[in-house]
Amino acid sequence: MGQGQKGSSDKKEGRKKRDESPAPKDGHKCRVCRFPLLVAIFQLLLGVAVTAVAFLMLAISPSLLARETPHWAGIILCLVSILGFILYCINYLPDERSSMQFFVKLLYFVLCAIGLVISVLVMAFAGHHYSQTSSLSCDKVGEDCVCTLNPQDPIARTFTYKGVSDCEVINGTLTLYFLLQIVLNLVQALVCAVGAFIMWKHRYQVFFAGLQIGSPSFQQWQKV
Repeated sequence: MGQGQKGSSDKKEGRKKRDESPAPKDGHKCRVCRFPLLVAIFQLLLGVAVTAVAFLMLAISPSLLARETPHWAGIILCLVSILGFILYCINYLPDERSSMQFFVKLLYFVLCAIGLVISVLVMAFAGHHYSQTSSLSCDKVGEDCVCTLNPQDPIARTFTYKGVSDCEVINGTLTLYFLLQIVLNLVQALVCAVGAFIMWKHRYQVFFAGLQIGSPSFQQWQKV
């Protein structure tokens, strides 16, 4: 009898402790502010902006090279953001029991690192062309615009921009677009760096303890 009463009292005490345990945080609160949705939104917006500016630059002169109109960089970063949306839609388990979640997180980390490198590369090209176009001296030759760095030097390198009706666009609008590309890709590089850092931090710097609360079919996980 004594053991039976003791066992029942232990069960009641255990049930009381479970009832008094802190309620789990509401996962639906401020869903837009949660990672990776916020990072993915910024990546998508910046990727679209980089692509749009690149096509505007290409509309000035179709002879511009691919490194001068980095629409490819914007498209790649839009794909990275789509993967971020997919990662957001996967149910989050801290210990990564889902192989699909682990693969998507690893791929997203790698693509964020690649996006960071691409953004820095585009910034380098845009900075070089910005300093170059801002000091060009251009003349109208037929339907093209021929520019040179030093008009007094007969062997100076010349740049031919085909289909340009007004040479002032080269020193004005095109230079402004290069500067805009520098700013956009700088912000994009920072966003990709934040995304890669958070992925790495969630994987290697956060430890979880699996605490089962309530029925065995539903588990709440808490950070320690």
